[in-house]
Amino acid sequence: MRLREIFGTNLRRLRHASGLSQEELAHRAGINRNYVGLLERAANSPTLDTIERLAEELAVDPVQFFEKPSGR
Repeated sequence: MRLREIFGTNLRRLRHASGLSQEELAHRAGINRNYVGLLERAANSPTLDTIERLAEELAVDPVQFFEKPSGR
């Protein structure tokens, strides 16, 4: 699994755990909703600034975005 895919999988998992829609997370983080979808589908790579904003809004350590999902 590529790092971009790991990030996208974890972003989706953490967003769902927070009970946020892509639209709500994007609004809170100050980014476009379509961009959140692209990140979750591993169609785009985030900047460090974007990672930091997403982590803040999800109240997680940014490192959690890069942990390999169990069973893979």
